[in-house]
Amino acid sequence: MSTQSVGIREFRDKLATYLLESDKPLAITRHGDTIGYYLPVRPKPTATQLEEIRQAGVRMQEMMDAAGVTEDEIIEEFQRLRKDERREKAAVK
Repeated sequence: MSTQSVGIREFRDKLATYLLESDKPLAITRHGDTIGYYLPVRPKPTATQLEEIRQAGVRMQEMMDAAGVTEDEIIEEFQRLRKDERREKAAVK
């Protein structure tokens, strides 16, 4: 995997872009000398992966509509179940 070099000022000025969009290592330089590296830990999702996520969202919305539930109701139920689970674990201790 090739390493791209970027100056420290540019890296600082565009930090969010580099952190969120870099898919290969970056050599951070100052006056031409490498002073550090940024190694991304997760690859940027492919267009296919993003489309699959979008389609999953559409299917989820269709299932919610068919069941007659809202996002808020699902969140409330999830929070209630988590609270009940914590109570059960505390009672076992």
